[in-house]
Amino acid sequence: MYCGDYQTQGTIFPAPNFNPIMDAQVLGGALQGISCEKDVLIDILTQRCNSQRLMIAEAYRDMYGRDLITDLKENLSHHFKEVMVGLMYPPASYDAHELWHALKGVDTEENCLIDILASRSNMEIFQMKEAYLMQYNNDLQQDIDSETSGHFRDTLMNLAQGTRMEGYADPSSAAQDAMILWEACQRKTGEHKDMLQMILCNKSYQQLWMVFQEFQNISGQDLVDAINECYDGYFQELLVAIVLCVRDKPSYFAYRLYNAIHEFGFHNKTVIRILIARSEIDLMNIRQRYKERYGKSLFHDIKHFASGHYERALLAICAGDAEDY
Repeated sequence: MYCGDYQTQGTIFPAPNFNPIMDAQVLGGALQGISCEKDVLIDILTQRCNSQRLMIAEAYRDMYGRDLITDLKENLSHHFKEVMVGLMYPPASYDAHELWHALKGVDTEENCLIDILASRSNMEIFQMKEAYLMQYNNDLQQDIDSETSGHFRDTLMNLAQGTRMEGYADPSSAAQDAMILWEACQRKTGEHKDMLQMILCNKSYQQLWMVFQEFQNISGQDLVDAINECYDGYFQELLVAIVLCVRDKPSYFAYRLYNAIHEFGFHNKTVIRILIARSEIDLMNIRQRYKERYGKSLFHDIKHFASGHYERALLAICAGDAEDY
């Protein structure tokens, strides 16, 4: 049974009685003051949806003749700045921004590439490529090609085409695809790796759901376990991410957040990126999966590891309930 159609829910919604001119004025006051009023920034920017924030930025420019993102960057610092500035990007621009820094930073941040490209829909990928070209005057696929290598690169390149079939499922070919995956895990030749990533990157989620069931029937093994046994490095991590996203995206992001918080001693970039990117899509579902799977709430873990205005901003996006303390 394919359960990709469950009700997804974010934690940030459009604010009722929204007045961008008033918000812009309050933000202006908070930013122009002698000491920057950070609480005011949090109260406004985390309690408006992205399209409302873009309207505030427009009103701000009309009112002060200044760019709100520039003013936030000049007045804030460290991770708090990253959160506040990140909230101001439209979703596709934010993905493009994160990919650019992951590809062009001192070290390539493979996990960021995996998170974004393994989880986005065709439409999201198309929009992010357009934003990437507009913002950086570069072609995303060319940058992936030059900054990564091997089968990891081939798989990213395939995902970045955004050509996954949608809504189509053919039960009669599911067993055949599962056999190809099983062989690929046994034989591990270059050709088999290509077949493996072609199936995972191009078949619809509905189709893959059936393929995974068939794989279990044929091999007596879960596909994730088989991939982990047969492959290694970023290629393996990317394949596993695709499988987990097909099964349940909120669970995948809950797992990534838990890792970022506990395995990497609070990997700020990852936590910020996931909270902002999923805030209007499925962050409420991610919170539920996190609590079910790890016993502690996401709210609790952020509170435990972050501090100050940075903590307050993350908690406001996460929108925890009183019982989450």
